[in-house]
Amino acid sequence: MLKKGNKLYSILTGSCPKCHLESMYTYKNPYRMGSLFEMQERCSHCKTKYKIEPSFFYGAMYVSYAVGIAFAVAAFVISFLLLKASIITAFISIVITLVVFLPVIIRLSRNIWINIFIGYDPEAAAH
Repeated sequence: MLKKGNKLYSILTGSCPKCHLESMYTYKNPYRMGSLFEMQERCSHCKTKYKIEPSFFYGAMYVSYAVGIAFAVAAFVISFLLLKASIITAFISIVITLVVFLPVIIRLSRNIWINIFIGYDPEAAAH
């Protein structure tokens, strides 16, 4: 399922969308304080430039809305429907989920956004 060459691999691991051989981020841990947005300038293997143009990742904000909604729906389903919590407790669990997973949501959104524009190239991975 998660093999190199699959967009899902690049999205979930944060690896270069073109060669899948290195992380786009300076630090893989999204919870490292102050380094959430720190990215490499280029892939050291295939030389793909990550910031295609100034403000490129502003588009990831639209993706983050959808990803945040997915996390909120998951929190609601788990707390309200599966655990039979009250509606207030379900709301609180949604807020807590969004706050705790904010760094993950931001990184996932950036990964999805760049993978929309850059595809996997087996030749770039081979060199």
